[in-house]
Amino acid sequence: MAQLVKRAYKYRFYPTPEQAEQLVRTFGCVRLVYNKALEERTRAYKLEGRGVSYGESSAALTAWKKTPELAFLREVSSVPLQQTLRHLQAAFANFFARRAKHPTFKSKKRSRASAEYTRSGFRWREGRLTLAKMGAPLDIVWSRPLPEGTEPSTVTVSRDPSGRWFVSLLVEEKIAPLPPVEKSTGVDAGLTALLTLSCGEQIANPRHERRERRRLAKAQRALARKEKGSKNRDKARMRVARVYARIADRRRDYLHKVTTRLVRENQAIAVEDLAVRNMVKNSRLARAISDAGWRELRRMLEYKTAWYGRTLVVADRWFPSSKLCSVCGALQNDMPLSVREWTCACGAVHDREVNAAQNLLAAGLAES
Repeated sequence: MAQLVKRAYKYRFYPTPEQAEQLVRTFGCVRLVYNKALEERTRAYKLEGRGVSYGESSAALTAWKKTPELAFLREVSSVPLQQTLRHLQAAFANFFARRAKHPTFKSKKRSRASAEYTRSGFRWREGRLTLAKMGAPLDIVWSRPLPEGTEPSTVTVSRDPSGRWFVSLLVEEKIAPLPPVEKSTGVDAGLTALLTLSCGEQIANPRHERRERRRLAKAQRALARKEKGSKNRDKARMRVARVYARIADRRRDYLHKVTTRLVRENQAIAVEDLAVRNMVKNSRLARAISDAGWRELRRMLEYKTAWYGRTLVVADRWFPSSKLCSVCGALQNDMPLSVREWTCACGAVHDREVNAAQNLLAAGLAES
């Protein structure tokens, strides 16, 4: 039975100079309001020992707009400003629930430039999107159509470090589950091969960052030679950002193709709960682990299996998938990373990754 899910469709668009100026001003106001509200919440807690609600922050925003110093906040749409206060409220809720760290201030250079518009902040007519405070619709490149009969409920406009503009449209869509299949698989993540399946197949690791390393190093050296604050430095920074964007785009596209294939071909998928945050502390492997994108791959599998009626089983991170013989179940005392193939006392010869994937599949099927 089809289920109704919220799904975001992301498109690139090309703003006019006037639209770009308005959006840049909006991004700056969003960042300012977020930081001032965070500062006020922190001050109230430290000096007065009390929390600040969203209603109080919203009232403070109204007062800020009436001051001569912050009167420019009235020049942009109020919707993204209210939304950033809601985001701050959610960040504190996650912090107090121990799901996240304490919210931090947004940096002009390091933070993602974005603004979120709810239904009252944009106009959607005949497939044309016009944001508040703008007279003309955005020039969107419709790389794929929105689902028939849907309209966006939330619009998020962003600009990445390489200067590209994107708009993300959140819609409610009915997604039908895929036909059931009998096949299931265990998946072992690695660096030599990105994934090893329990059937013995290995999915290659394209190493996108490594392929672009020479071009990236050349762009970074050019950036280091430029004088700080100069226009040439800004141009060099954009060249570095474009290389990073190329790497990220290729990695994301590859992970989408791999995870979609796994979800289509298997009814149940068993993976290991990898502590990626701890693993990247290894200075020798951090770059390769980050380039593999294990965390993003896990995230994609989670929502795609939920959408299409599949089962994702996550084995405990302490499960000895590599040390366990998949034939007789004997547990080896030690298994250093240098050992890629080993022989069990029962006579079975194991490839390290294939054996781990088979153990993950057995554990996943037992749990599910």
